[in-house]
Amino acid sequence: MSARRRVRTAMGAGRATVMTLGVLLAVSPPVSAQWWLDVPDTVPRTADGEPDLMAPAPRLPDGTPDLSGIWYQDSNRFTRDIAADIGADAVPYQPWAKALAEERATGAHSREDPDANCLPQGVPKISWVPAPWKIVQTPDLIVIVYEAFTLWRQIFLDGRGLIEDPNPTWLGYSTGHWDGGALVVETTGFNGKIWLDQLGKPTTDRLSVTERFRRLDYGHLEIEATIDDAGAYTEPWTVKTTYHLLPETELLEFICNENNQDLEHLPGGAID
Repeated sequence: MSARRRVRTAMGAGRATVMTLGVLLAVSPPVSAQWWLDVPDTVPRTADGEPDLMAPAPRLPDGTPDLSGIWYQDSNRFTRDIAADIGADAVPYQPWAKALAEERATGAHSREDPDANCLPQGVPKISWVPAPWKIVQTPDLIVIVYEAFTLWRQIFLDGRGLIEDPNPTWLGYSTGHWDGGALVVETTGFNGKIWLDQLGKPTTDRLSVTERFRRLDYGHLEIEATIDDAGAYTEPWTVKTTYHLLPETELLEFICNENNQDLEHLPGGAID
């Protein structure tokens, strides 16, 4: 992947918010590498000089897997439908949640999608939108910086527990620990407003998400996410996705609500 293989031209002005149209964050062709002048090259290379994405996964000096890097999901299919791989019948809806999901899936309520209103996508959906995100790893804390809407998330690895009575949020509160080669992240404290995908699978404030991050090799990261929401589903259910590394680029600012012209063209009522 060449340096700066993607850039948004005029990141805010003139750009519609297109999440609900199924083409979120279109990727642009390569341009200049203005942020990569004089940066030391630490990327493993193949014989022809290209990044070796199949090289072994890196580890930190203490042996801990190194998840650092900018990761990217180049498909919109999971943003559109979280159950794209497991199938709709595998989603263990409660009756009310199934009825609501089916009604939203018609597209009649697209204007009510939080994404369309420039509100955060929530966890785990924010990792699936086709916009890159960056893991910054330290021994006691991992920070994920999302290009989508210029958001950030903290995962505490210092042994603290989850908040018992949290202030409800879009991205929740996350703690993590290492289980062999996997980082296990537990997130609670959601506000119940998140759509799990563009089709409108609902959540409640009882949502809990457990993610297992595994770096398969230098260029690929797998995340297995288990959705546990006793308010909307009859049992926990799990989906798995793989991301690829963008070794020679940086994140760009994306201000969703700058000249957002998409909302007025979508069906449905105003968001609560």
